[in-house]
Amino acid sequence: MLTFHVITLFPESLESYLESSVIGRAVKNKKIRIKFYNPLDYARGKPRSKKNKWFYRQIDDRPYGGGPGMVLMAEPILKAVSKIKATNKKIILFSPRGEQFSNQLADGWLRSKKAGDIILICGRYEGVDARVKKILRAEELSIGPYVLTGGELPALVVMDTLARRLPGVLGKDASVEERRLAGRDVYTRPETLLFNGKRFRVPKVLTSGHHQLIDNWKRLRQNQIKR
Repeated sequence: MLTFHVITLFPESLESYLESSVIGRAVKNKKIRIKFYNPLDYARGKPRSKKNKWFYRQIDDRPYGGGPGMVLMAEPILKAVSKIKATNKKIILFSPRGEQFSNQLADGWLRSKKAGDIILICGRYEGVDARVKKILRAEELSIGPYVLTGGELPALVVMDTLARRLPGVLGKDASVEERRLAGRDVYTRPETLLFNGKRFRVPKVLTSGHHQLIDNWKRLRQNQIKR
């Protein structure tokens, strides 16, 4: 079973999405498994004051060499990863500098022998201590040419992309758009939509019943996407 191990300070920010729709059903049907690890649980505690026995746990600190913001400390993340007992594992560290995620990359991961357990490290603030990548030999990954507040959104993208490609998750393999002939534009009933006094009709070719013409139309639209 494909298992995602998510290292994040904010697991609650992912849970509502992961519990719903396709991903939620995949977990319920035991197609995938998702586990959370909060670095706070592995951070060292320090007394707030001599009189107060309440402890706070430090997970970030100022960067060496100066600069704005705070950097996530290596030790809590390394300890969290060490709790993951997996033989075939791939470790991903989300970073704007990483390789850009794609359908082709996702397919390659699933064909790999290291597809059993995928560890997703979600950074925050000014980033993660660079020694985490070095020690864990983690692969840096980006989901696009932009910078996000943290790695939680990229983690959702990766889990969704991989989960829907697994047999049985979408019900039929043909439901995976990338594996079938599909046009850029899709339509459903009614055939003629009346809105604001205007009529919007489904392209005639789609209602013709001529399968070859329909396939040609879809293929043309696909080529337009690729351009």
